[in-house]
Amino acid sequence: MSVMKNRAVLRWLVPVTAGVAVIGGGAAVGTFAAGADPALPPRSAAQLLDDLRTSRLDGLSGTVVQRADLGLPPIAALAGRATGNELAGLVTGTHTLRVWYGGEDRQRVALVDTLGEQDVLRNGRDVWTWSSRENTAVHRKLPADGKDLPSAPATPADAAQQALAAIDPTTAVTVGRSATVAGRDAYELVLTPRDKASLVHQVRIALDAEEHVPLRFEVLADGQDEPAFEVAFTQVDFRTPDADQFRFNPPPGVKVTEESTDARPGPAGRMPGKADAQRPDVRTVGTGWTTVVVAKLDAAAKPGGAKAGGAKAGADAPDADMLAQVLGDLPKVSGDWGSGRLLSGKLFSVLLTDDGRVVAGLVTPERLYQAAKG
Repeated sequence: MSVMKNRAVLRWLVPVTAGVAVIGGGAAVGTFAAGADPALPPRSAAQLLDDLRTSRLDGLSGTVVQRADLGLPPIAALAGRATGNELAGLVTGTHTLRVWYGGEDRQRVALVDTLGEQDVLRNGRDVWTWSSRENTAVHRKLPADGKDLPSAPATPADAAQQALAAIDPTTAVTVGRSATVAGRDAYELVLTPRDKASLVHQVRIALDAEEHVPLRFEVLADGQDEPAFEVAFTQVDFRTPDADQFRFNPPPGVKVTEESTDARPGPAGRMPGKADAQRPDVRTVGTGWTTVVVAKLDAAAKPGGAKAGGAKAGADAPDADMLAQVLGDLPKVSGDWGSGRLLSGKLFSVLLTDDGRVVAGLVTPERLYQAAKG
């Protein structure tokens, strides 16, 4: 199966990266690979792109480490909790995941930290999310067409897909240095935005020299020598995992919740798709790397909205209050476009206007203000 032509595969093979509304911070990010560069036969950028687009993958398992140094204020780290999405904070600091891929209908991602383990498994139409900390599990049956699969951040090829989609006259594509990633030789494909208004300096994709599958994905911010975001395999095996890896056996005492087919997915959530971009309350301004997205916020998600209108009753109230706190603590900004709050980092900026809009992009705040004015 071609890796770059199947979006179900890409969701499980590529990290959530630049272009996604990520939050986080931490120590400076170092590189995953060290030592002498391997001697590989020369390949052009066009050849590497063709390798990536035509690569095939039947199975994979491995360990992935993800690190982020996005230069955001500490208050931003609360946003994942405020939205009730446990996995939304994957790009905060450093995280280790185990991933298994056994075909289009068999995937598994396990996030392991000091507080426990969280798993997302798909086996055919059955999707399970499990938290060892809470000892809870959610089971969901996918529609017969297999659509609406929950997205789970996993490894270094949606991010590669997104990066490849950005290849147009606004992007310079070159070959970087060869590298060793997870003990395997790899070529490096480098994407450089030509538009200086973009906060992204470069995107670097390390491709396995034999399998042509992304092993590492790095995003460098403008003016920075070290990646602001990177995700890479530290160990990888291209054999198809045993079928048992995709079967969920509820542990003793676990509380299982059954969700209907049309319910929202479990903790992994659902990444915005094509349908979201075509909604009438979502529009884009500009093209390429400096595209800005403008969308309407829910009333409770506006800065101060939950407090002004009152938190929702029931279990959702704490989340609404926390989200209001997060938004309310962001710096105030104003101009001929109006007023609101600004969240800015090394790779992206997000403007939350008081009239209920969110304006975001991999651009400077000044570019957001221009879009908000329109």
